[in-house]
Amino acid sequence: MRLKRFFLRYYPPGIILEYERGGHLRTKSIDLLDLTPETNLDELVSEIRQTEPLITESRAEKVKELVLRLQQKQGQQGHHRFCFCKELKAHILPLTNVAFDKSGSRFITGSYDRTCRIWDTASGTELRTLEGHRNVVYAIAFNNPYGDKIATGSFDKTCKLWCAETGKCFHTFHGHRAEIGHTAEVLSLCFNTAGNHLVTGSFDYTVAIWDVASKRRVHTLIGHMGEISNVQFNWDCSLIVSGSVDKTCKLWEAVSGKCVATLAGHTEEVLDVSFDLSGQLIATASADGTAKVFSSTTHECLVTLKGHAGEISKICFSPQGSRVLTASSDKTARLWDVQTGACLQILEGHTDEIFSCVFNYEGDAIITGSKDNTCRIWY
Repeated sequence: MRLKRFFLRYYPPGIILEYERGGHLRTKSIDLLDLTPETNLDELVSEIRQTEPLITESRAEKVKELVLRLQQKQGQQGHHRFCFCKELKAHILPLTNVAFDKSGSRFITGSYDRTCRIWDTASGTELRTLEGHRNVVYAIAFNNPYGDKIATGSFDKTCKLWCAETGKCFHTFHGHRAEIGHTAEVLSLCFNTAGNHLVTGSFDYTVAIWDVASKRRVHTLIGHMGEISNVQFNWDCSLIVSGSVDKTCKLWEAVSGKCVATLAGHTEEVLDVSFDLSGQLIATASADGTAKVFSSTTHECLVTLKGHAGEISKICFSPQGSRVLTASSDKTARLWDVQTGACLQILEGHTDEIFSCVFNYEGDAIITGSKDNTCRIWY
């Protein structure tokens, strides 16, 4: 093996190695999920060298320089105040969800009109419409960081895999009517980091893990006592988090399918769940009008976010992990400080409840999607 060059990944922090083996270029990543501005660089580089043979003594200084740049990026987490930029009349019926690709140059929307649409972020131009579902398109996702595939989940009890460039449907995941598996609407889905597995959550109280290449179900996660509202892999794909209308959130081992923790505390349905990019924090949103931030290791609630005047339908972390964004039926989205729970900004302007909200990769742009049939872009 021969190392060719390095790439930096800011969120979550890591270094990508491009190397040559057998005449072919390959890549591998060194994940630095525990990196902080206080991390000792010499000790960290020494640890990296012990586990990664591509990092020789002659490369150590370069790695130290790259880690320093990652630390400096972490120090630039000052509060960004968002301003409304543009509104798009995205669908003829209410929106259900929005999602960015990694670069933030494109985003997708799902709707009650049974379609998913791909948009150019800068111009607001519709690039493509994905048609084929026979009911509401509720769950949508790019296979980031690649962004060449899109997955959609629908109330028609199926999940579809599409080519992001051409709009062609690669495959429809049936089996949602199987004896074991989803027998009801698919409400949520998420790719793992490698893009080779997909996790889906359903109204039938179960979570399913699918192998993308073989189109087969790998695990069915059973334990919730109500419909699944959302599911998500953590960054290293070791854990899956699920939220449910049974008022709880569950943590599962991705490999074994074993439930390792149940996070409780909400008094009404849990409508959304999200990992931060480091995988150390979990945020939950509830119909009780509050959101909570939990530790994924100790499973304790660290802070409760209060201020919305209605149920919170969507929640996500900023890429830096220092902010949480929520969307509510009170027609507003709110930005919160993760450490203190303080509300930093209220995003107003939608004329009906907001179903979805999302940050771009850098954390300097937000999209909100609403029942008023529009999505708004904020910078």
